[in-house]
Amino acid sequence: MERPHIRFRLPDGSHTDLGHGDLIGRMWNAALHIDDARVSEAHAMVSLRGGELRLLALRGRFAVDQQPLSDVTLSPGMEILLARGLSLVVEAVVLPDRVLAVEGDGLPRQHLVGVCSLFASDPPRMVSRYAGDADAWIWNTGRGWRLRTGEDEGVVLEAGASWTLAGKAFRAVAVPLEQSGPNRTRALGAVQPPLKLVAFYDTLHIHAEGRPTVQLRGQGARILSELVLCGAPVSWLEIAGQLWPAEVEDSAGLRRKWDIALARLRRQLRDADLRPDLLRSDGSGLVELFLYDGDHVEDRT
Repeated sequence: MERPHIRFRLPDGSHTDLGHGDLIGRMWNAALHIDDARVSEAHAMVSLRGGELRLLALRGRFAVDQQPLSDVTLSPGMEILLARGLSLVVEAVVLPDRVLAVEGDGLPRQHLVGVCSLFASDPPRMVSRYAGDADAWIWNTGRGWRLRTGEDEGVVLEAGASWTLAGKAFRAVAVPLEQSGPNRTRALGAVQPPLKLVAFYDTLHIHAEGRPTVQLRGQGARILSELVLCGAPVSWLEIAGQLWPAEVEDSAGLRRKWDIALARLRRQLRDADLRPDLLRSDGSGLVELFLYDGDHVEDRT
């Protein structure tokens, strides 16, 4: 089963395929690494939304038909200008009717991206990158998906397949394309008042009518401010790299710092009686600010 992806023609004439969550930027670990000073570390990201593949600006901007944009639906023939003389051309947009997802004991359904690592922890989790200490790995070959557990060489992964890790059962399922990817929807029956987030980077204020202002400081404020700056779902690795640049080469240490900071931030939001899904993870390594209708964000960073 093919994954939704975009085929880009690069300036040197070569081609690359990018799917949901893939970053374009100067970072060494970007899915499309561009070694050019005019390109930001995390310049833009491909995102699957409502059955469409879109390009979202993160720390940079791009232009289409000489119009600066921060969000565009990708279509064949489109030329994306990242900087003067530096452009990507959309050669093809591949949107299959159904996509493959994984679910299991304690693991909510998550659609697959290019490379995923599955941890049979408690609870289980899946991240959208290769992690050497994972219990299983799933990757796309361009023609389908493969699964490797332990020391085997990998097997073809199709809908209906099931396997067990550390006593937990997992299975691959096919889901309609329109049900995959993050979608911002109105929260029916929500009793929370609209929120106003004012980001100063080292501090962040959260205002809600009839309630005291919540002031966050330190790492929690920086995490939310980075999400305000991005304005779209982004890899936890990108945010963590900004917060702890000295730890970038130590993936295990970086993940440990991220998990501690994230747990502390969620506890602060919970203690302030703020809705728990304000900071949302999609289970494949992406995090985002999840805003309801009426919520407002102000960037003063």
